[in-house]
Amino acid sequence: MRRGRGGRRELLDSGLSFLDVISCGFGAVILLLIITKTVEPVVLEKSTAELEALLVKLQEELFDIRGETRVVNRELTDKRRQLEEALNRIAVLESDFSTLTAEYDTLRRRADTLETELARYADARQSLTEEMERLLGEDFSPRNQLAGGIPVDSEYIIFVIDSSPSMRQGAWRTVAERMQEALDLYPEVKGIQVMNDNGLYMFPQYRGQWIPDTPERRRSILSTLSGWAGSSNSSPVEGITEAIRTYWAPDKKISIYVLGDDFGTQGSVESVIDTVDRLNRADAEGQRRVRIHTIAFPVYMREPRNRTPSANRFATLMRELARRNGGTFVGVEEAL
Repeated sequence: MRRGRGGRRELLDSGLSFLDVISCGFGAVILLLIITKTVEPVVLEKSTAELEALLVKLQEELFDIRGETRVVNRELTDKRRQLEEALNRIAVLESDFSTLTAEYDTLRRRADTLETELARYADARQSLTEEMERLLGEDFSPRNQLAGGIPVDSEYIIFVIDSSPSMRQGAWRTVAERMQEALDLYPEVKGIQVMNDNGLYMFPQYRGQWIPDTPERRRSILSTLSGWAGSSNSSPVEGITEAIRTYWAPDKKISIYVLGDDFGTQGSVESVIDTVDRLNRADAEGQRRVRIHTIAFPVYMREPRNRTPSANRFATLMRELARRNGGTFVGVEEAL
């Protein structure tokens, strides 16, 4: 009987111990759940705030990137427009260059033809002179008086002088000498005028008027020439146009003397000739309103490396103008 009671007590003690263990484990689980539920909102709240801050930062960076993208797109558009304009300018320049090259080739061929014709004319003139001397005698002189091949039947004289730097530096002293020689061809005229290739007057107070021809006035013209420097574009067109439009009159015999070395503008020789033909038109007898003479200075011709197309253009233009307008083309051998 003692053994029986002792066994039940041991069994009862074992059961209680198991219940204690179960109770403790269940309590531990409940405690863990309580701790977890208490901490979790804090962690989630902190993570949400960090994500929102990161989102705001990314949005700001996105706005900055979009702004920079718009600036870059505008600059790219401007560069594309500039490139297109440059390409258009290049195309225009290439077209102009091709046109000028073709025009230059044409003028060069015409200049060669004119030089050949001039040489032929000189030979024919020499032969004619010899034949006239043989038939008419050495004392014969033509009715129309010439001085050095230049008709001197005019009553009024206009000098159109290229006052560009090339002329002033390379031919100015010779210009004065040739003007003196030209004036000497006319011992007395009714009026004189002097302007540069741009149509600017040496004596502005005589604009639109004739300078009286006196020995003092002639000396004044030559002395003023040494320090005269009017604005010039190396083209006689403006001066010739001003001279014809302002001074031509049906009761006056006028000669224009053009003194220059090159034709440096972009206008074509043909357009200048056409312009002068319209202004200096011929009458029923084929006589032009004014004579146009040329004295050409070889500023660009003395050395091969200094030769320019503009000098050839000037010679071609002025030879043709002199031929069409009853004048003479004279080339100066040296210019100083």
